Amino acid sequence: MNVYADNAATTAVSKTALEAMLPCFQEVYGNPSSLHSPGQRAAEKLAAARDLFARRLNASPREITFTSGGSEADNQALRSAAALGARKGKKHIISTKFEHHAILHTLSALEKEGFTVTLLDIPPEGVVTAEQVRAALRTDTCLVSVMFANNEIGTIQPIGEIGAVCREAGVLFHTDAVQAAGHLPIDVEALQIDLLSLSAHKFHGPKGVGVLYARKGIPLVNVIYGGAQERGKRAGTENVPGICGAAAAFDEACEKMAEHQAYLTPLRDKLIAGLTAIPHTVLNGDAQRRLPGNVNVCFEGIEGESLLLLLDDRGVAASSGSACTSGSLDPSHVLLALGRPHEVAHGSLRLSLCEYNTPEEIDYLLAVLPEIVSYLRNMSPVWDELETGRRPHLI
Repeated sequence: MNVYADNAATTAVSKTALEAMLPCFQEVYGNPSSLHSPGQRAAEKLAAARDLFARRLNASPREITFTSGGSEADNQALRSAAALGARKGKKHIISTKFEHHAILHTLSALEKEGFTVTLLDIPPEGVVTAEQVRAALRTDTCLVSVMFANNEIGTIQPIGEIGAVCREAGVLFHTDAVQAAGHLPIDVEALQIDLLSLSAHKFHGPKGVGVLYARKGIPLVNVIYGGAQERGKRAGTENVPGICGAAAAFDEACEKMAEHQAYLTPLRDKLIAGLTAIPHTVLNGDAQRRLPGNVNVCFEGIEGESLLLLLDDRGVAASSGSACTSGSLDPSHVLLALGRPHEVAHGSLRLSLCEYNTPEEIDYLLAVLPEIVSYLRNMSPVWDELETGRRPHLI
């Protein structure tokens, strides 16, 4: 059996998205910046997609900017807020230690430009609190950036509470909603979000399309210079096919969200129960306050890379963390932020499900994983030391 359980890395393009894209390749293929009829037909498609994202997020179409993905949207959001803060003499930014590297690396770059960054510690359950944010605020704080749901352990953050703290303090609030969009309800007004990033390929849209929401009145700083596309804030001819596919996928995901949540949550919980029954295994992050399709565990005494290779040999596509850092031999920064020791973090496994996964696939995962874990442990000299008491178990 083949099981694709890496939907947090990317999803298959849905039939709905594909059908929305196809006409834009050979029928409505004009440049939306052109004044002739073919160009204006493409511009109408672009406007309809912008309207749809705005409606689903409870925003205005003029607050929606299309980008090449979540990473670009994150970069533009942080740099825009930082530039606005600097003009007011405020150069302090608050974020967390388990953000996506699109956030963390941009913050590192801003530090070299004179900004001060506070990264909040992550409680063991993987959920930061509004109180942590409030305690970290300073008179020179210009931005708070906290992800909506973590990309590795799937824990959902109290975005509305954090948004309220930031609004009360007059500080801009950005959330990286790449993992949440299409899977959790998002209302930027109700949650008091000023800036938000999302990426289409996480909810069955195409790769290479992202969205940046920026509340009216927040001036965006360009990260790509050139033409006057996207109201002059993101140069480059818009990817009309991709944007139309993204909008169709997002609309479908939002429409069927409750149905998908009801289907996935029992599958997730069954998988968690079965995997944590394996001795010396721990679930990473809160068991309930997590994305409906996310399972992330650590198996003591094994290496995640060996586990992934053996799973792949059995037809299972999974991950040991973020796909963006899959080439790294270092343990996940998310798990280290949770307090997992290096040797435990190395044995992590992320299984991320979508509505295309079946109950039979969950049964298959629960059949093959204990076998693989046992096989790897029996080969490991570290496991032998743990079992014979020469070193203590950490899980």
